[in-house]
Amino acid sequence: MGWTFIPASGIEALLIVLRRPSRPFARHQSEMASEETEQSVAKAARTKTQSSSDRDDLTLHDRIRQDIETKVMSGAWLPGHRIPYEYELMEQYECSRMTINKALATLVERGLIERRKRAGSFVLAPKYHRAAFELPDLRAQMISEGKRYDFELTDRSVRKANPSDRFLLDVDDGEILSLKCRHFVDGEPYSLEDRIINLHLVPEARDVAFDRDPPNSWLFGHVPWSDARHRITTINAEPDMALALGIRPDGACMVVERWTWRVQEKITYVRNIYPGARFSIEAVFSP
Repeated sequence: MGWTFIPASGIEALLIVLRRPSRPFARHQSEMASEETEQSVAKAARTKTQSSSDRDDLTLHDRIRQDIETKVMSGAWLPGHRIPYEYELMEQYECSRMTINKALATLVERGLIERRKRAGSFVLAPKYHRAAFELPDLRAQMISEGKRYDFELTDRSVRKANPSDRFLLDVDDGEILSLKCRHFVDGEPYSLEDRIINLHLVPEARDVAFDRDPPNSWLFGHVPWSDARHRITTINAEPDMALALGIRPDGACMVVERWTWRVQEKITYVRNIYPGARFSIEAVFSP
């Protein structure tokens, strides 16, 4: 079953909620983290040297929780994997049992691990729903269809979260990375992208120029996620928007907004605007 967008007056909205797939959107989905990689992560945790000031601001139990969470969400630790025993984590992070218990209790509450008496803690199988509607990596999709893809980064800035940022990312303060792009398919404007990224959760994005890889492709390849929510609305193009998209002023457009979470924390918000005549939605349903 498929839909093609038909320009219409007024605003129609559609909400789509996604859960993380059984295998994450990672650049090397089928690869498990090697023992050498895990040892280097453990060494970094023991020395407690981090390049990001955002990570330095975390409490020790939050850092432990984040390290374990990242391995689970990235697929390095698959469902059923036993995480290190408490005494092993105490030695690795040079901390008390109370600190380890606090980190593990948070992961249990978030549904990522389960603790079995006298057996240890294990990664839980993900609870998810198959998405009937997905927005894949645009670059990968267009290339797979034999089309020519390109994008233009029109603005990149780091700023203190303003009221709109705080509302969209559900944060109290901190810095965000703002990105604005124009995407092209076969030489024609395809969409306008306006994105903000929570630098507290994705500090490495601060050092990425985004002049070669579009933001969505980079995020899919580098940042594990657990949930996503989409909202689809229709608008009429404002003059500058129409000029950028190569359509007539007041032309009908489809707006697709997406919020992406890592468990309970919002990683990014993006607003994509597509000319109505060039965008369609296709979904497959089964009983």
